[in-house]
This record gives sequence, C-alpha cells and structure tokens, in this order.
Amino acid sequence: MIDKQSKIFIAGHTGLVGSSIHKKFVKKGFKNIVTIPRKILDLRNKKNVESFFKAHNFDAVILAAAKVGGIKSNETFKSQFIFENLEIQNNVIYNSFKNNVKNLIFLGSSCIYPKYSRQPISESELLNGHLEKTNEYYAIAKIAGIKLCQSLNEQFNLNYKSLMPCNLYGPNDNYNFETSHFFPALIRKIHNSKIKDEKKIEIWGNGKPKRELLYVDDLADAVYYFLKKRTKENLINIGNGKDKSIIQYAKIIMKYLNHHCKIKLNSNMPNGTPQKVLNVTLAKKLGWTSKISLEKGLDLTYKDFIKRY
Repeated sequence: MIDKQSKIFIAGHTGLVGSSIHKKFVKKGFKNIVTIPRKILDLRNKKNVESFFKAHNFDAVILAAAKVGGIKSNETFKSQFIFENLEIQNNVIYNSFKNNVKNLIFLGSSCIYPKYSRQPISESELLNGHLEKTNEYYAIAKIAGIKLCQSLNEQFNLNYKSLMPCNLYGPNDNYNFETSHFFPALIRKIHNSKIKDEKKIEIWGNGKPKRELLYVDDLADAVYYFLKKRTKENLINIGNGKDKSIIQYAKIIMKYLNHHCKIKLNSNMPNGTPQKVLNVTLAKKLGWTSKISLEKGLDLTYKDFIKRY
C-alpha cells in the first residue's frame, strides 16, 4: 500500500511531465521521493541503473523519462527514438521487477494507437492497424513498454500500469521549433508574431488534423490517483475526450494574446495522424476525470512561457 512514507523514485523529474508529478507528490506531503539528475545517472546505462536500484528499496517507481519530440525530430532521429526509449524502459522496468518493486507507473503517448483508429480511441485499438509513420519508432518503443508491464503483471501478480495521455502542455514545456510539439510551437510562433508586429504565422500541413490536449497537472493527478489503486487493467487512457483542429488551437491562442494574424499553410510538411481523441471511459469508470480547462491551462502555460523566454 502506497502512503506518504513510501519510497518513490520519479524517473525524469526535470521534464514537462516529471516536474509536474514531482510537484504533485510534494504537495500531497510525500516525504521520501527520490530523484536523480541525468548527468549523475543516465537511465540508458544498464550497469549503472542496476547499481542504483540495488542501493535503494523502492516501494514504487514512476517512469516519466523518455526521449520525446515533435514530428521533425521523430523524422530526423528515428533510430534514437526507438533505441534510447527501449534502453530507458527496459532498464527501469526490469530493475524494478528484479528489486521487488510492486507498484510502477509507465507513461506513454496516444501515438501508440493505429493511424486510422476508430474515434474516440479506446484501449482495445492497440495493435489493430498501422501506425502513423512520422512517430512510428517512438510508438513501437512505447508499445514494448506496455507489453513488458503487462507480462510482468500476468506472470508475477504485480501492479504495473501504463497510462497513455493525449497531447500534453503546461509549465516547463519545450518551445524549441526543432523538437517541440505543436501546441508550444504555436504559442511561441504567435507570441513572436505579436512582439514583432508580424501579420502571419506558418502552420505545417493543412491545419486540419485534430488533437486532444491535456494540461500536464491533470496527468500528474492521474499518476497520483492510479499509483495508489490496484486495477485489473494495465493500459489506461488519460485525457478529457475533447479535440480541436490545429487551426482552431491557433485561433484560441491568438484570441488569448489579442493578436490576430493570417495563417500560412505549408503543404510541403506532414500532417501526421488525421485525428486523435481518446476514449476515457475506462479512466472515468475507475474514478478519475480531468479537471483543468483549456482556458485556464493556456493562461498558466503562457505565464510560465513569459518567465522563461
């Protein structure tokens, strides 16, 4: 049973997701949270991860560490996305098992589902079709992590859960145009357009793909909730069940910033999956729902963006 004295390792505590999870558990009064910077422990290093786990007696592990990025970086660094994520996952998950960690949360992404999944996408869609090519290698790595957790649960009666969120955003996000996801990229593009008094921004593809967004603190809340809960289900979608087109998101940001400009569509760049909205019926059935609106989340995110840029 997880309580405030439990020893919990948060892997990837400095990123968008990991920092939010760390903040959540500290706020809830957990006294024994373990974090370690990448420069001290590279989770890709099998030998060092083995030594690290042997030196601790963790009650639970939250795996938020991963190599992540948007369409451009996924297309450019295909082999790194599959190899490095497999290394991280295998080292952390299997060493959790070898060192008798009974509770683990593995975090993935809605990109694990087939490109043309039935909408909204339920957990049963996994492996039912071809993946989107622009993030195929990252998705394959995450699917392997899900199946590793599932196999350990079935064979050894563990409580390892795979939470699959939709697109995330929030404080501590990545706004680098070369590696960021679409929403932080839109925030930075429109912000730059406003301060430079420019009249247009560029959007990749035709702007019609639809995406579901979740404020990162909602995911942290789901991690906190499900870490303490034992379920027969290993794979659980985390989202709010609402989606909008890329163009609609751009217009929402423009309205928030009170800066309206023309959208130039770059048809030479890929669209990605045409639609991704998650079926969150299972999460709701198990007692969890999202709480933070897009309006509130955007306000909090932009204020953090201004502080850091």
